[in-house]
Amino acid sequence: MLQVTYGGWQNVNMTRYFREYADLCFEVFGDRVKHWLTFSDPRTMVEKGYETGLHAPGLRLQGTGLYMAAHHIIKAHAQVWHSYNNTWRSKQQGMVGISLNCDWGEPVDINNPNDIEAAERYLQFCLGWFANPIYAGDYPQVMKDHIGTKSAEQGLEMSRLPMFSLQEKSYIKGTSDFLGLGHFTTRYITQRTYPSHQGPSYQNDRALVEFVDPNWPDMGSSWLYSVPWGFRRLLNFVQTQYGDPLIYVTENGASQKLHCTQLCDEWRIQYLKGYINEMLKAIKDGVNIKGYTSWSLLDKFEWEKGYADRYGFYYVEFNVRNKPRYPKASVQYYKEIITANGFPNPREVESWHLKALETCSINNQMLATEPLLRHMHVASEIVVPTVCVLSILISALLLTLLLRSHG
Repeated sequence: MLQVTYGGWQNVNMTRYFREYADLCFEVFGDRVKHWLTFSDPRTMVEKGYETGLHAPGLRLQGTGLYMAAHHIIKAHAQVWHSYNNTWRSKQQGMVGISLNCDWGEPVDINNPNDIEAAERYLQFCLGWFANPIYAGDYPQVMKDHIGTKSAEQGLEMSRLPMFSLQEKSYIKGTSDFLGLGHFTTRYITQRTYPSHQGPSYQNDRALVEFVDPNWPDMGSSWLYSVPWGFRRLLNFVQTQYGDPLIYVTENGASQKLHCTQLCDEWRIQYLKGYINEMLKAIKDGVNIKGYTSWSLLDKFEWEKGYADRYGFYYVEFNVRNKPRYPKASVQYYKEIITANGFPNPREVESWHLKALETCSINNQMLATEPLLRHMHVASEIVVPTVCVLSILISALLLTLLLRSHG
């Protein structure tokens, strides 16, 4: 209704509606919930919802719609933070932040100034787009420069990137008690200039191209490669870029290999080990990381992929009515990491690995027998009622014959 009647995030009035919704949440749940995220991964939401049309609401307002939606989302976030700060914080003693997802961008050639600038631009168009207004009061200068120049070349009198007023800049700056950070993989970046006659688009505005190293281990999703060292670099970038904020890692994980339903998820174990180790190194570097959440507890609905991409520690059999769940090997491994709060020594960590792979083989056998059990269950659902009905009919027939014989 908000999309159909008001135009969704293209309408600045959404900021007020969102604040009213947040106030209701604070009122109802604030006595128990102490950490609030206003938005989770808004960049993907606006890029795929208003640029490519892959996600709801499915609009393709290229080079304009996503910037306007993001502009209003940032304002909405600030309104919610101020509302909590002014009305609820003293009573509830909670915290309000935002969760931003971003891959690391590494220059293809670290000795090439153009590649270095392109990698920086990649991060600013990804993370800085939302983080810079919240921590510094305005969009990154490189976004303003590139989008402004492109807009002029396309014959527009004003930049396609909206502007904050001086009052709005002051109002938005500092509206975060912590930064939620989602991270999954890394890209190599090099510069590429797109002709202005191609028309406005987010891709053209960034003026870069992304690459992957074919030697990087590929995960289940086509876009996801395991590159642990990029995580540490991103965390250090956030620390220096935004004034050492309190960080909660809100998403980090690997999806299931394609066409693979077995539970011994060796690749996820290696991914977790690599990425959590790099996070621990970042903590030793001095990055203020308060918590870590692996993505995700269960196989679940993932954007336009539906139930195809499985990120869960627990395998969910979606085709069965009661949706049985089976722990993958990574469950046991992750449990050990949590218990030890890290990695004690290589020998013990290797024993975790072996133990995890041993236990998952039992669950694999259970999963393999599930179709047989399911068929037996279906058969029993048919047979038992049928037998009951036949028994009643036979009993009725016998009773009728008995009555007639006595009649």
